[in-house]
Amino acid sequence: MGTLFDFITTVFAYPFMQRALLAASMTGVVCAVLSCYLVLKGWSLMGDAISHAVLPGIVLAFWLAIPLAIGAFISGIFCAVATGYLKENSRIKEDTIMGIVFSGMFAFGIVLFSRTETDLHLSHILFGNVLGITLQELRQTSVITIITLLAVLIKRKDFMLYCFDPHHAKVIGLPVKGLHYGLLCLLALTIVAAIQAVGVILVIAMLIAPGMIAFMLCRTFDRMLIIAVLVSVVSCFTGTLVSFHIDGATGPSIVIIQALFFFVVLIYSHVKSVKATMLT
Repeated sequence: MGTLFDFITTVFAYPFMQRALLAASMTGVVCAVLSCYLVLKGWSLMGDAISHAVLPGIVLAFWLAIPLAIGAFISGIFCAVATGYLKENSRIKEDTIMGIVFSGMFAFGIVLFSRTETDLHLSHILFGNVLGITLQELRQTSVITIITLLAVLIKRKDFMLYCFDPHHAKVIGLPVKGLHYGLLCLLALTIVAAIQAVGVILVIAMLIAPGMIAFMLCRTFDRMLIIAVLVSVVSCFTGTLVSFHIDGATGPSIVIIQALFFFVVLIYSHVKSVKATMLT
Protein backbone atom coordinates (compact mmCIF):
# COMPACT_ATOMS: atom_id res chain seq x y z
CA MET A 1 0.00 0.00 0.00
CA GLY A 2 2.86 2.35 0.87
CA THR A 3 4.55 1.61 -2.44
CA LEU A 4 1.42 2.50 -4.39
CA PHE A 5 1.01 5.69 -2.35
CA ASP A 6 4.62 6.67 -3.08
CA PHE A 7 4.13 5.79 -6.77
CA ILE A 8 1.30 8.33 -6.98
CA THR A 9 2.49 11.11 -4.65
CA THR A 10 6.18 11.25 -5.57
CA VAL A 11 5.50 13.06 -8.84
CA PHE A 12 3.74 15.97 -7.12
CA ALA A 13 7.09 17.15 -5.77
CA TYR A 14 8.01 18.32 -9.29
CA PRO A 15 6.31 21.43 -10.75
CA PHE A 16 6.63 20.14 -14.32
CA MET A 17 4.75 16.97 -13.33
CA GLN A 18 2.02 19.02 -11.66
CA ARG A 19 1.56 20.93 -14.92
CA ALA A 20 1.70 17.73 -16.95
CA LEU A 21 -0.94 15.94 -14.87
CA LEU A 22 -3.24 18.95 -14.97
CA ALA A 23 -2.83 19.37 -18.74
CA ALA A 24 -3.33 15.65 -19.38
CA SER A 25 -6.47 15.58 -17.22
CA MET A 26 -8.00 18.60 -18.97
CA THR A 27 -7.16 17.12 -22.34
CA GLY A 28 -8.73 13.85 -21.25
CA VAL A 29 -12.00 15.55 -20.27
CA VAL A 30 -12.47 17.51 -23.49
CA CYS A 31 -11.43 14.58 -25.70
CA ALA A 32 -13.82 12.24 -23.88
CA VAL A 33 -16.82 14.56 -24.25
CA LEU A 34 -16.23 15.07 -27.96
CA SER A 35 -15.43 11.39 -28.37
CA CYS A 36 -19.03 10.44 -27.54
CA TYR A 37 -20.33 12.61 -30.37
CA LEU A 38 -17.73 11.35 -32.84
CA VAL A 39 -18.57 7.72 -32.06
CA LEU A 40 -22.29 8.46 -32.41
CA LYS A 41 -21.68 10.29 -35.70
CA GLY A 42 -19.14 7.79 -37.07
CA TRP A 43 -16.50 10.47 -37.59
CA SER A 44 -13.39 8.57 -36.53
CA LEU A 45 -11.76 9.13 -39.92
CA MET A 46 -12.63 12.84 -39.81
CA GLY A 47 -10.80 13.14 -36.49
CA ASP A 48 -7.83 11.32 -38.00
CA ALA A 49 -7.87 13.63 -41.02
CA ILE A 50 -7.96 16.87 -39.04
CA SER A 51 -5.33 15.69 -36.55
CA HIS A 52 -2.85 15.00 -39.36
CA ALA A 53 -3.79 18.13 -41.31
CA VAL A 54 -2.80 20.54 -38.52
CA LEU A 55 0.94 19.96 -39.10
CA PRO A 56 1.42 22.46 -41.97
CA GLY A 57 -0.52 25.03 -39.96
CA ILE A 58 1.86 24.60 -37.04
CA VAL A 59 4.91 25.12 -39.26
CA LEU A 60 3.40 28.13 -41.05
CA ALA A 61 2.43 29.67 -37.71
CA PHE A 62 6.06 29.33 -36.61
CA TRP A 63 7.18 31.09 -39.80
CA LEU A 64 4.70 33.92 -39.24
CA ALA A 65 5.58 34.19 -35.53
CA ILE A 66 1.97 33.72 -34.41
CA PRO A 67 0.68 31.25 -31.77
CA LEU A 68 1.02 27.69 -33.05
CA ALA A 69 -2.51 26.90 -31.86
CA ILE A 70 -3.95 29.46 -34.29
CA GLY A 71 -2.10 27.93 -37.24
CA ALA A 72 -3.13 24.41 -36.21
CA PHE A 73 -6.78 25.42 -35.85
CA ILE A 74 -6.94 27.18 -39.24
CA SER A 75 -5.20 24.27 -40.94
CA GLY A 76 -7.60 21.76 -39.38
CA ILE A 77 -10.66 23.77 -40.40
CA PHE A 78 -9.28 24.14 -43.94
CA CYS A 79 -8.97 20.35 -44.16
CA ALA A 80 -12.57 19.85 -43.00
CA VAL A 81 -14.00 22.52 -45.35
CA ALA A 82 -11.95 21.25 -48.30
CA THR A 83 -13.19 17.71 -47.66
CA GLY A 84 -16.81 18.89 -47.54
CA TYR A 85 -16.44 20.96 -50.73
CA LEU A 86 -14.86 18.11 -52.68
CA LYS A 87 -17.52 15.69 -51.46
CA GLU A 88 -20.34 17.97 -52.62
CA ASN A 89 -18.73 18.73 -55.98
CA SER A 90 -17.46 15.34 -57.08
CA ARG A 91 -18.49 11.70 -57.24
CA ILE A 92 -15.69 10.58 -54.93
CA LYS A 93 -16.68 9.09 -51.57
CA GLU A 94 -15.97 11.07 -48.42
CA ASP A 95 -13.56 8.55 -46.88
CA THR A 96 -11.47 8.55 -50.07
CA ILE A 97 -11.37 12.35 -50.15
CA MET A 98 -10.35 12.53 -46.48
CA GLY A 99 -7.57 10.01 -47.06
CA ILE A 100 -6.17 12.05 -49.92
CA VAL A 101 -6.57 15.47 -48.28
CA PHE A 102 -5.15 14.61 -44.85
CA SER A 103 -2.25 12.54 -46.18
CA GLY A 104 -1.41 15.32 -48.67
CA MET A 105 -1.50 18.01 -45.98
CA PHE A 106 0.47 15.86 -43.55
CA ALA A 107 3.14 15.24 -46.20
CA PHE A 108 3.18 18.97 -47.01
CA GLY A 109 3.72 19.70 -43.32
CA ILE A 110 6.64 17.27 -43.14
CA VAL A 111 8.26 18.93 -46.17
CA LEU A 112 7.78 22.41 -44.65
CA PHE A 113 9.21 21.24 -41.34
CA SER A 114 12.26 19.71 -43.00
CA ARG A 115 13.00 23.08 -44.66
CA THR A 116 12.57 25.07 -41.45
CA GLU A 117 15.26 25.88 -38.91
CA THR A 118 13.50 25.63 -35.58
CA ASP A 119 14.09 24.46 -32.04
CA LEU A 120 10.82 22.51 -32.24
CA HIS A 121 11.24 18.74 -32.25
CA LEU A 122 9.21 16.87 -34.83
CA SER A 123 8.76 13.96 -32.41
CA HIS A 124 7.15 16.34 -29.88
CA ILE A 125 4.65 17.49 -32.51
CA LEU A 126 3.93 13.95 -33.70
CA PHE A 127 3.82 12.19 -30.32
CA GLY A 128 3.33 14.99 -27.79
CA ASN A 129 5.47 16.36 -24.97
CA VAL A 130 3.17 16.97 -22.03
CA LEU A 131 6.07 16.70 -19.55
CA GLY A 132 7.56 19.81 -21.15
CA ILE A 133 4.40 21.91 -21.08
CA THR A 134 4.90 25.53 -20.01
CA LEU A 135 2.57 27.73 -17.97
CA GLN A 136 1.58 29.61 -21.12
CA GLU A 137 0.71 26.38 -22.92
CA LEU A 138 -1.19 25.19 -19.85
CA ARG A 139 -3.27 28.39 -19.90
CA GLN A 140 -3.89 27.91 -23.61
CA THR A 141 -5.08 24.34 -23.01
CA SER A 142 -7.32 25.57 -20.18
CA VAL A 143 -8.94 28.23 -22.39
CA ILE A 144 -9.57 25.79 -25.24
CA THR A 145 -11.00 23.22 -22.81
CA ILE A 146 -13.40 25.74 -21.24
CA ILE A 147 -14.57 27.10 -24.63
CA THR A 148 -15.17 23.62 -26.03
CA LEU A 149 -16.99 22.31 -22.95
CA LEU A 150 -19.21 25.41 -22.73
CA ALA A 151 -20.14 25.12 -26.42
CA VAL A 152 -21.00 21.44 -26.02
CA LEU A 153 -22.98 22.15 -22.84
CA ILE A 154 -25.04 24.87 -24.53
CA LYS A 155 -25.80 22.84 -27.69
CA ARG A 156 -25.60 19.36 -26.14
CA LYS A 157 -29.04 18.11 -27.19
CA ASP A 158 -28.82 19.63 -30.67
CA PHE A 159 -25.45 18.01 -31.30
CA MET A 160 -26.74 14.69 -29.99
CA LEU A 161 -29.76 14.71 -32.30
CA TYR A 162 -27.65 15.80 -35.26
CA CYS A 163 -25.16 12.98 -34.66
CA PHE A 164 -27.86 10.38 -34.08
CA ASP A 165 -30.30 11.36 -36.85
CA PRO A 166 -29.39 14.41 -39.00
CA HIS A 167 -32.50 13.98 -41.17
CA HIS A 168 -34.81 14.26 -38.15
CA ALA A 169 -32.80 17.24 -36.91
CA LYS A 170 -33.37 18.97 -40.26
CA VAL A 171 -37.10 18.18 -40.27
CA ILE A 172 -37.69 19.77 -36.86
CA GLY A 173 -35.86 22.93 -37.97
CA LEU A 174 -32.40 22.60 -36.46
CA PRO A 175 -29.60 24.36 -38.40
CA VAL A 176 -27.94 21.14 -39.57
CA LYS A 177 -25.20 22.84 -41.57
CA GLY A 178 -24.36 25.09 -38.63
CA LEU A 179 -24.22 22.11 -36.29
CA HIS A 180 -22.02 20.28 -38.80
CA TYR A 181 -19.41 23.01 -39.02
CA GLY A 182 -19.76 23.84 -35.34
CA LEU A 183 -18.86 20.27 -34.45
CA LEU A 184 -15.94 20.42 -36.88
CA CYS A 185 -14.67 23.59 -35.19
CA LEU A 186 -14.93 21.97 -31.76
CA LEU A 187 -13.10 18.93 -33.11
CA ALA A 188 -10.29 21.12 -34.44
CA LEU A 189 -10.07 22.99 -31.11
CA THR A 190 -9.93 19.72 -29.19
CA ILE A 191 -7.16 18.40 -31.40
CA VAL A 192 -5.19 21.62 -30.83
CA ALA A 193 -5.59 21.14 -27.07
CA ALA A 194 -4.52 17.49 -27.22
CA ILE A 195 -1.45 17.96 -29.43
CA GLN A 196 0.73 18.90 -26.45
CA ALA A 197 -0.25 15.70 -24.63
CA VAL A 198 -0.24 13.01 -27.31
CA GLY A 199 0.74 14.67 -30.60
CA VAL A 200 -0.96 14.74 -33.98
CA ILE A 201 -0.64 11.01 -34.63
CA LEU A 202 -1.99 9.57 -31.38
CA VAL A 203 -4.73 12.14 -30.73
CA ILE A 204 -7.20 10.08 -32.75
CA ALA A 205 -7.00 7.35 -30.07
CA MET A 206 -8.04 9.82 -27.37
CA LEU A 207 -10.90 11.01 -29.57
CA ILE A 208 -12.29 7.53 -30.21
CA ALA A 209 -11.37 5.12 -27.39
CA PRO A 210 -13.23 6.78 -24.44
CA GLY A 211 -16.46 7.17 -26.42
CA MET A 212 -16.30 3.63 -27.77
CA ILE A 213 -15.62 2.16 -24.32
CA ALA A 214 -18.56 4.08 -22.86
CA PHE A 215 -20.75 3.11 -25.83
CA MET A 216 -20.20 -0.59 -25.08
CA LEU A 217 -21.09 -0.11 -21.40
CA CYS A 218 -24.00 2.34 -21.47
CA ARG A 219 -27.53 2.58 -22.86
CA THR A 220 -28.10 6.31 -22.31
CA PHE A 221 -26.08 9.19 -23.73
CA ASP A 222 -25.73 11.07 -20.42
CA ARG A 223 -24.24 8.01 -18.74
CA MET A 224 -22.04 7.50 -21.79
CA LEU A 225 -20.57 10.98 -21.29
CA ILE A 226 -19.82 10.30 -17.62
CA ILE A 227 -18.13 6.94 -18.25
CA ALA A 228 -16.12 8.33 -21.17
CA VAL A 229 -14.79 11.19 -19.04
CA LEU A 230 -13.87 8.85 -16.16
CA VAL A 231 -12.07 6.42 -18.47
CA SER A 232 -10.21 9.21 -20.26
CA VAL A 233 -9.10 11.08 -17.14
CA VAL A 234 -7.95 7.88 -15.41
CA SER A 235 -6.05 6.86 -18.56
CA CYS A 236 -4.37 10.25 -18.90
CA PHE A 237 -3.48 10.45 -15.22
CA THR A 238 -2.19 6.86 -15.04
CA GLY A 239 -0.35 7.06 -18.36
CA THR A 240 1.46 10.23 -17.26
CA LEU A 241 2.46 8.63 -13.93
CA VAL A 242 3.69 5.47 -15.61
CA SER A 243 5.70 7.38 -18.22
CA PHE A 244 7.43 9.34 -15.45
CA HIS A 245 8.42 6.24 -13.48
CA ILE A 246 9.58 4.19 -16.50
CA ASP A 247 11.14 7.21 -18.23
CA GLY A 248 9.03 6.52 -21.32
CA ALA A 249 7.01 8.55 -23.80
CA THR A 250 3.89 10.01 -22.18
CA GLY A 251 1.54 10.12 -25.18
CA PRO A 252 2.00 6.47 -26.13
CA SER A 253 1.69 5.47 -22.45
CA ILE A 254 -1.70 7.20 -22.23
CA VAL A 255 -2.90 5.53 -25.43
CA ILE A 256 -1.73 2.10 -24.24
CA ILE A 257 -3.74 2.50 -21.01
CA GLN A 258 -6.82 3.42 -23.04
CA ALA A 259 -6.27 0.42 -25.32
CA LEU A 260 -6.09 -1.85 -22.27
CA PHE A 261 -9.37 -0.38 -21.00
CA PHE A 262 -10.93 -1.04 -24.40
CA PHE A 263 -9.89 -4.70 -24.53
CA VAL A 264 -11.01 -5.33 -20.94
CA VAL A 265 -14.44 -3.82 -21.70
CA LEU A 266 -14.62 -5.73 -24.98
CA ILE A 267 -13.97 -9.04 -23.20
CA TYR A 268 -16.46 -8.11 -20.47
CA SER A 269 -19.13 -7.27 -23.06
CA HIS A 270 -18.50 -10.54 -24.90
CA VAL A 271 -18.72 -12.62 -21.72
CA LYS A 272 -21.89 -10.79 -20.68
CA SER A 273 -23.41 -11.42 -24.11
CA VAL A 274 -22.55 -15.12 -23.98
CA LYS A 275 -24.11 -15.47 -20.51
CA ALA A 276 -27.26 -13.70 -21.66
CA THR A 277 -27.50 -16.04 -24.65
CA MET A 278 -27.07 -19.11 -22.45
CA LEU A 279 -29.79 -17.93 -20.05
CA THR A 280 -32.27 -17.46 -22.87
